[in-house]
Amino acid sequence: MNCPHAVLLCLVSLSPLVAAACERPLIVEDAKAMQVRAFFQAEHKKVVTFLGYSGAGYEDRAAMLQRAAGVLDRYQPASTIVNIGATPEGIGAVYEIAKQKGFRTAGVVSSQARDSNTALAPCVDVVFYVQDATWGGFLPGTLRLSPTSAAMIENSDVVVAIGGGAVARDELMVARKAGKKTRFFPADMDHHLAIEKAGRNGQRAPTDFRGAAGIAFRKR
Repeated sequence: MNCPHAVLLCLVSLSPLVAAACERPLIVEDAKAMQVRAFFQAEHKKVVTFLGYSGAGYEDRAAMLQRAAGVLDRYQPASTIVNIGATPEGIGAVYEIAKQKGFRTAGVVSSQARDSNTALAPCVDVVFYVQDATWGGFLPGTLRLSPTSAAMIENSDVVVAIGGGAVARDELMVARKAGKKTRFFPADMDHHLAIEKAGRNGQRAPTDFRGAAGIAFRKR
């Protein structure tokens, strides 16, 4: 485990109380499945994992945060660890709420994030970079989760998805099949960002903003 100086966290946007509670994370490079498993087992806490949009953002960010806060109110900080994908965008904003409520936090993320210099969320306590050729979800042409997503779901007791794209859809699907406790809340991705992205890629502007998870679980 190491905490490289390259990972600098900006706490300017956080409230003073939260900033005081948020420190530079402990980072595990090239984490193996057994390392991730050993960490969560040693915590002796219920692992509540949040899935959702990251870079796609949320059309109603305040509603997403309110929903997440309501979920967290069902659990005790002393016996629960909050796990997300380690990055600050989208669902990663829940880290700050979790820290405000006194939860210990963790993040499981693909090595793609490290290799692309993607920022880490200010309020994540422990980060596991899992060696992965993808960002998560099913491996191409299979119904088998990538190493990152497998580590995420295997070590979760409760999986809560608030909207989400293909990765969240795949992870939630496997969590349900494994018999884990799951909850899904529909939420639109950021409309403006989605339209902008389509334009950059020369695609027609989307009219459906539910995300892959919203489409897959709309009746479940």
